[in-house]
Amino acid sequence: MKVLLLIESLTSGGRERRLIELVKGCKSYPDIELGLIVFSERIHYKEIYDLDIPVTILKRVPKKNPKVFYRLYKYCKEWKPDVVHSWGSMSTILAIPTTQALGIPLINGSIVDAPENLSIFNKDYFRAQLAYPFSKVVIGNSNAGLIAYNVPESKKRCIYNGFDLNRINNLESNENIRLKFQIQTAKVVGMVGSFSPRKDFKTYIKAALNLMATLDDVTFLAIGDGPQLKECKKLVTSNYRKRFIFTGIQKDVESLVSIFDVGVLSTNTKVHGEGISNAILEYMALGKPTVATTGGGTNEAIADGETGFLVAPDSVEDLVQKLTMVLTDDILRTKMGKAAKNRMEKLFMLDRMTEQYITLYRRYV
Repeated sequence: MKVLLLIESLTSGGRERRLIELVKGCKSYPDIELGLIVFSERIHYKEIYDLDIPVTILKRVPKKNPKVFYRLYKYCKEWKPDVVHSWGSMSTILAIPTTQALGIPLINGSIVDAPENLSIFNKDYFRAQLAYPFSKVVIGNSNAGLIAYNVPESKKRCIYNGFDLNRINNLESNENIRLKFQIQTAKVVGMVGSFSPRKDFKTYIKAALNLMATLDDVTFLAIGDGPQLKECKKLVTSNYRKRFIFTGIQKDVESLVSIFDVGVLSTNTKVHGEGISNAILEYMALGKPTVATTGGGTNEAIADGETGFLVAPDSVEDLVQKLTMVLTDDILRTKMGKAAKNRMEKLFMLDRMTEQYITLYRRYV
């Protein structure tokens, strides 16, 4: 069976990471042949070139150039995929004419977030509604996302992200990580994410400043980069800069997460609704409790009070309270960490995700 994957780009993001994980998982299925088309030269996940999958770039230059439709049609006519699986709202729209003309089933995998109060004027929502009639099935990585985008009941399917446990093998030692970032405190709290409007690093920083004033044995890490990084750095006063560390982009994120005592995901729910966050899965895979903003798929990833805590949006006070509970109670922290890893292994393993996708593909061939 030949499956053609379509995605706008392979920049550093959750959607892109999930595609990479699926390609890895499909290696266990010798009867599955994958192809990948990327509609941009932006490929940050260079590991795709080591995964024995043909990668074809069909640049949209300019973006509204209609020739890309013909180029995709020509490619599919020659390669003859049994299934086309799109990984974004734009790639889904681009796939519709070709799949309709050639009679190829379209698996629509465009839903990866769960925003509140979506309207028809939202471009992703509009594209989603436009594509439903031409899609055999619409996949979301959270039930909350399928509801948010009003997917028809007969077509919606939730497939959770799959985490490859090989990613946490051969990690750099905790001693080396601590030495590299000059961490001297007993405990570490960290948040992984982009410094963009979708993430709420400001609330995380304000909570950290509050906690550092009362707990002298905790260092806070902020891992990532983005347009708001410079502004966020200014929030940390000089007396706490040794205990609040901005690491920038890190290739070996899992090694940093391994030194966490608690992982944080603070979301700006005014502009973004999380699907299933890869950052949370990284925390869970390494046995770390998570404190995260309630809403969207986060409520499906975290078992509130068991694997971590959900906190109200924009609430420094709530975040401080929950972090204090976990940081000051060693028994609770250990119990939550074990429960988090067990939950990840039950719901978010790579082989589980891969099997669900393969079963879906076979249904429509």
